[in-house]
Amino acid sequence: MLSEVLQVLRGAGKVGAAFATTQGEQMRLMACNSTLGAGAKAAQDVVESLVGTVMGEKEAPKTEEFPDIEGWDQMEQDEAAKWTVGSEMPPDMNSEGATDMAGMPRGTSGGTGWPGQTARFLHVSAPLHHARFVHDSVVARLTPEDIKKAREAKQSVIRPGRQKLSERARERKVPATQMSRLVNFGGLAVGLGLGAIAEAAKQSFGGKSSDAGAVLDSPFLSEANAERIVDTLCKVRGAALKLGQMLSIQDNSFISPQLQKIFERVRQSADFMPAWQMNKVLEEELGSGWREKLLSFQDKPFAAASIGQVHHGVLPDGREVAMKIQYPGVAESIKSDINNLMAVLKLSVVLPDGLFADSSLEVLQRELAWECDYKREAACAKRFRALLEGDPVFKVPEVIDELTTTRVITMELVNGVPLDSCVNLEQETRNKISFSILQLCLRELFEFRFMQTDPNWSNFFYNADEDKIYLLDFGACREYPEAFTDDYIEVVHAASVGDRATVLQKSKDLKFLTGFETKAFEDAHVEAVMILGEAFASPGVFDFGTQSTTRRIHNLIPVMLRHRLTPPPEETYSLHRKMAGSFLICSKLGAHIPCKDMFLDIYNAYSRRRQEHPVRV
Repeated sequence: MLSEVLQVLRGAGKVGAAFATTQGEQMRLMACNSTLGAGAKAAQDVVESLVGTVMGEKEAPKTEEFPDIEGWDQMEQDEAAKWTVGSEMPPDMNSEGATDMAGMPRGTSGGTGWPGQTARFLHVSAPLHHARFVHDSVVARLTPEDIKKAREAKQSVIRPGRQKLSERARERKVPATQMSRLVNFGGLAVGLGLGAIAEAAKQSFGGKSSDAGAVLDSPFLSEANAERIVDTLCKVRGAALKLGQMLSIQDNSFISPQLQKIFERVRQSADFMPAWQMNKVLEEELGSGWREKLLSFQDKPFAAASIGQVHHGVLPDGREVAMKIQYPGVAESIKSDINNLMAVLKLSVVLPDGLFADSSLEVLQRELAWECDYKREAACAKRFRALLEGDPVFKVPEVIDELTTTRVITMELVNGVPLDSCVNLEQETRNKISFSILQLCLRELFEFRFMQTDPNWSNFFYNADEDKIYLLDFGACREYPEAFTDDYIEVVHAASVGDRATVLQKSKDLKFLTGFETKAFEDAHVEAVMILGEAFASPGVFDFGTQSTTRRIHNLIPVMLRHRLTPPPEETYSLHRKMAGSFLICSKLGAHIPCKDMFLDIYNAYSRRRQEHPVRV
């Protein structure tokens, strides 16, 4: 009981810290360029420090370190420019007696203010002369043009490497009880409310609002609030984080580019559980002598995801393996996590009735329960390994049965890079990768009738040395009945040949429509299908780099949400997520590939099998 009380107190601490942050933001907005703004910032820092100390929350101060060669290569262009400008400052700028760029001694200001006050908001005279200084680092002597040329030369070849935990990931205990998880969601709800007030105040004072037109575009989903959501999701993990990861792989027609960049963190750097918590799970699943089954094991994970984290190990025979260990409590908290997160999001986004959110969440809960069953995932991985045996492009790592249970799955370790790291490869290589991914998506649905439905880019690793794509993470696999695929392939084929009447009729057969919809809805639905079928209708090469599919579909969404009478078929939730993800991969890689011939090969093979085996299940 005492631990639960402490959790509540910490949640209250988060509320207090969020309140202090919000008030500081509002004071700065009101004060703008005055010294009162600097005073508000100083007061805010003191309050946040006190609240963090009282509640036992310790966070390392944020510092900026000059990047090494590898860090420089991975840096964004704007960040690189900042360091390039910084390298022109005199090396002793911070030393005692140094002068600032206006020729005034350090520690004094060119305007009113107190000693040591930052000159950020004060007016200073411009320097009469400019002197360039560089320190001894080779990187500092590079111009932005040099950096760009070096980066382009290096990015043409990507060598397979080991996965590495993001530097932003932190070691934090997983809240394992429903009460402790509820406390975190409660703190998030209060923080979002205060953040929305701050955002509204900023916009009313002439601040810049977020990009208009995105589906999830709301004052509640400001950048500051998105950071609050991401921080909470990365801490609680589980089903809530899975929803955040789904947002991270949407394009900017669904969420604004700024929010997309923030949500990217949930895909790359979930926090990881401490060693004692990880050891407890392994002992419960593999027994107290689990380390004796391995030659070596790294206590710190090299990857952390929504359901579990992944550790490097070596078997007694020398084979390297990846051990995925499930976070405690996530399987038992799926329903409550989704309900809690949706309650929070409903504060910030009005969900239209035509979205049928309840049906979507019911399907999502069932699929997340599958993902928490690692024995089921192991069986799916073995099935895919058999289906793709001898494939010239795809490979599936081997499952290690003796180290696999319901909450632990161990597989052969593979090297490579996720597909979103392949954007600067040669066009021919990007075309091959994209063609293979889209073709596999069609084969999974219409040949295997068994699909891995999670399109997260990190589930596909490209190994340049082998010129292979490794498939990872099979927790979201599901089967599709033949009766469904028989009608669905006819919808896609009708779209590829411009047959709008067949698209409408087969959509009714699939229960996308009841037959009582308005003409406006029928037209919008058919138009959306025709747009999605353009890639398979285009003769020759289809350019994914210039297509506007998502934007045009987005323009039809309001009509479909307003007039939809029935939720989509249960099979299509995960199917459309996977197909949209495959198209997004092709778009991100700027692929130029012949999709029409690809689909016709799949369609003709399907028709031949249907003639040979006409019985529908």
